[in-house]
Amino acid sequence: MSAFYPPVDLRVWGDLACFTRPEMKVERVTYPVMTPSAARGVMEAIFWKPQFSWRIEEIWVLKPIRYFWILRNEVKSRISERAAAGWEKSGGGYDAADDHTPRNTLALREVSYLIRAQVEVKPGVLQNPARFRDQFRRRARNGRCFATPYLGCREFSAAFAEPDGTERPIDLTEDLGPMLLDLEYSPDEPGRGRPRFFNARLEHGVLRVSHLVHAL
Repeated sequence: MSAFYPPVDLRVWGDLACFTRPEMKVERVTYPVMTPSAARGVMEAIFWKPQFSWRIEEIWVLKPIRYFWILRNEVKSRISERAAAGWEKSGGGYDAADDHTPRNTLALREVSYLIRAQVEVKPGVLQNPARFRDQFRRRARNGRCFATPYLGCREFSAAFAEPDGTERPIDLTEDLGPMLLDLEYSPDEPGRGRPRFFNARLEHGVLRVSHLVHAL
C-alpha cells in the first residue's frame, strides 16, 4: 500500500559520524556513507509505532566525504548485574583505570545526508500510511523526537529537519563493497540476529537501497 506514495524525506547532519564496518574486529573503521540500518535508526528515533516499519529507499550524500582518526581509551569488560549486586553487599567496585585499552577509530566529520524512506504498515493494520507519514512530518518540522538521533555511535548526535528542496548530492560514484542492510531475527532464537548484506554502490552521491536486496 505504501508503494503508491512518494517517499518521506529527512535531512540529517552532524559534526561527527561513524558507521562501523562489521569486518573490523578491534579498531572501528567507518563506511564512507551512512548505512541503511543507521538511517532507519534515525527515522525511528523521531517517530516509531508498532503498526509500521521504515524501509529506506535512498541516502543522498550532501557533503564531501572527510575522514579523521581519534584514539580513545575504552573499557574491555562488561559489568554484570550480579557483580554490581555483590559489590553492594560486600563492598568493592569497578575501576575503569585498570580495565581499559587504547583503540583507534576512523570516523567521518562534517556529514550531511538526505534520507528517503517509505512507511510500510504491518500485516493486519488497517490505518492508512498517510496518517503515519503526516505525523512524522509534523514531528520533524517541530524538531520533536522520542530519543536523540545519532550518526552510528551514540556520542555522535545528529540534527534533523525537513528538506528545503535545495539539497543536491555530491558528484561521486564508487563501489562501497558489502554493506550491512539489516538484522533478521528468528522467533526460535530470541535476541540473536542474522546479518544481511548487499553490494553497496554510490552513484553520483546517491546510495540506492531496494527492499528486494539479495542477501550475500
